[in-house]
Amino acid sequence: QVQLVESGGGLVQPGGSLRLSCAHSGSRFTIGAMGWYRQAPGKQRELVADVTSGGSTNYADAVKGRFTISRDNAKNTVALQMNNLKPEDTAVYYCRYSAYIELWGQGTQDTVSS
Repeated sequence: QVQLVESGGGLVQPGGSLRLSCAHSGSRFTIGAMGWYRQAPGKQRELVADVTSGGSTNYADAVKGRFTISRDNAKNTVALQMNNLKPEDTAVYYCRYSAYIELWGQGTQDTVSS
């Protein structure tokens, strides 16, 4: 069974950085789009950034210039580098794979607080 396994995240002070990673366990990673989403308490899940199979990226306005999504097709991974973090970035972050099937990671809690 194909799975997405997330790692990284945690607690950081405002202005700090975190890096999330998501590993795809199957053999069809390269044909799918990958995305990072987040859900804050009391809010709906929202797109943070995504990258197509061809490498085109897209970012939410709230994170442009601060977050960078990247994929490594040799390692079946996608990463989210988050810089200059703000308290409003606090949320559970999920990775998503979209191709012939849709997969979600288990989520990782990121907290930005002093």
